[in-house]
Amino acid sequence: MPGPALPSPSTGAPAASAPSAHGRRAPSGPRAGLVLATACLCQLIVTLDASIVNIALPAMGQSLGFGDSALAWIVNAYALAFGGLLLLGGRVADLAGHRRALLAGLALFGVASVLGGFAQTPAQLIAARAGQGVASALLAPISLTLIMVTFAEGAARARALGVWSMVTAAGSAIGVLLGGVLTDLLDWRWVFFVNAPLVLLAVVLALRSVAIARPVPGGRLDVVGAVLGTGAMSVLVYGLMETGRHPWGSTRTLVTLGAAVLLGLAFLGWEARFASAPIVRLGVLRARTAWSATVIVTLIGAAMLVGFYFCSLHLQNVLHYGPLAAGAAFLPFCAGVMAGSMAAGRLGARFGGRATLTGGLLLAGLGMLWFSDLGVDSGYLTAFVGPSVVTSAGVGICMVANTAMGTSGVARREAGLVSGLLNAGRQCGGSIGLAVLSSLAVAATRNAAEEGRAPLEALAAGYDRAFVVTAVLLAVAALIAVLFVPGPAPKAAATGDASAR
Repeated sequence: MPGPALPSPSTGAPAASAPSAHGRRAPSGPRAGLVLATACLCQLIVTLDASIVNIALPAMGQSLGFGDSALAWIVNAYALAFGGLLLLGGRVADLAGHRRALLAGLALFGVASVLGGFAQTPAQLIAARAGQGVASALLAPISLTLIMVTFAEGAARARALGVWSMVTAAGSAIGVLLGGVLTDLLDWRWVFFVNAPLVLLAVVLALRSVAIARPVPGGRLDVVGAVLGTGAMSVLVYGLMETGRHPWGSTRTLVTLGAAVLLGLAFLGWEARFASAPIVRLGVLRARTAWSATVIVTLIGAAMLVGFYFCSLHLQNVLHYGPLAAGAAFLPFCAGVMAGSMAAGRLGARFGGRATLTGGLLLAGLGMLWFSDLGVDSGYLTAFVGPSVVTSAGVGICMVANTAMGTSGVARREAGLVSGLLNAGRQCGGSIGLAVLSSLAVAATRNAAEEGRAPLEALAAGYDRAFVVTAVLLAVAALIAVLFVPGPAPKAAATGDASAR
C-alpha cells in the first residue's frame, strides 16, 4: 500500500518556513534553531548516559560493595526501562503535548541523576539508573518528534536530521571518553552529577523554544496495549541481556524469549482488533517508507552497538589500551559521523534518498569488513583509523537518510508514535545484535583456542567474526533499501499532484 502523498519543498521561500507535513507552518529563524538545539541536547543526554557509566563500573562496585552479578544491573536497569518503555513514551508525548512531556522527562532524568550521584547502596544506584531509563524513554522519541513537527520536509529537515543523527551516533563515543575523564580526575559520582547542568540547560532551551501545544484532540491512553507492549519489550530486552549468563538453548532463555513473542503477538492482536485508540496504529506500517525504515534502523542499531562494543574490547583486551586511551581512540569515529551526517542532505538532493541510503549502508558495511582484519599486532594509525572513518561516515549518511525517509509524510498527531517506533527499532536492534554476536564471538574464540592459537589471537578471532557478521547485517539492510524503499517521486508529485503517488 503506497504511503501518503508528501508535500514538496518550497522553491521560492526558505525551507524552514514551508508548510510542514501536518499542515502547520514550521517556525523559522532563531526559534527553529533553538528547537534543534533542544532536540539535540536531549538526544545527547540520552546517548551519553547509555555509555558514560561503563568506564566507572569497577569504581562503583568497589565503592558500594557490588557483587559481580549485581554490577551488571547498573547497565541492565537502564537498558530494560529504556527499551521497554520507548513505544509508550512516544505515544504519551502525542497525548500529553510535546512540551509538557519533554519537561517531565527532563525533570525525572535530573532527579534520578542526582539521586544516583548520592547513592549509598547498590539498590539505590540501580533504582536511579532505572529512573534515568524511564526518563530516556520519554526524551528519545520527543527529541526526534520536535524535528518532525518543526522543520518542513526537504532541505531544512535533512539538515536538522544531519545534526541530530551526528549527536546520536557520537554521543556514545563521547560518553566513554567523558566517563574515563570524570572517574580518573574526580570521582565516579560525577558521571551522574554531570547530567545536572545539561538538564538545566535543556529545560531553559525548552521553555524558550518549544511552544505549548494542545494534546491530541480526544486522545486517550490505551492501557491494555500499554501493558502488553511494555511487557513484550521489557521481557525481550531482559531475555537478551541474560543470554550472557544462560545459554540460548537453556530452558530459562527459551521460556523468556517465548513469553516475549507471545506478549508481542497479543499486543499486535489487541492493537489491530480491539483497541479504540491504539498505541501503535498498525496502518502506519502499511506504508513502505514506515516499515522499511523501522527494519533498516533495527539493523543499523545492531551494527552500531556491536561495532562500537567489539572495537572497544579489541583496543582494551588485545591492544592493551587504558580506558582513557580507548575512549580517545574513537575521536576519528566521531569526526566521520559528523562528516557523513552533514553530507547526507547534499547527497540525498543529488542522488535521491534510496541511493544515498543504500550507499551509506554499503560504506558502513565495508568499514566493518575492514575491521575484521584487526589482529594482535595491528597498529592504531595503520589498522584502526581507516575503518573507523569509513564505517562512521557510512553510519552518518545512512542514519540521516533512513530517518528522513521514515519520518516523511507523518501527521503531527502521530509524530511521537513514529519517533517511538524508530527509536525502539534502534534499541531492540542493538540488544538483539549484541546478544547474538557476543555468543558468536565467544564460540569463534573457543574454536580458535581449540585449534591451538595463542589466547590473544583466539580473542581477536572472535572479535573478527563479529565484525564480519555485522558487515553482513548492513548488506542485508542495503538489499532491503534497494528492493523496498521507494525511488524518486514522479515529476507530477513534485508539482503537487498527489494522484501521481
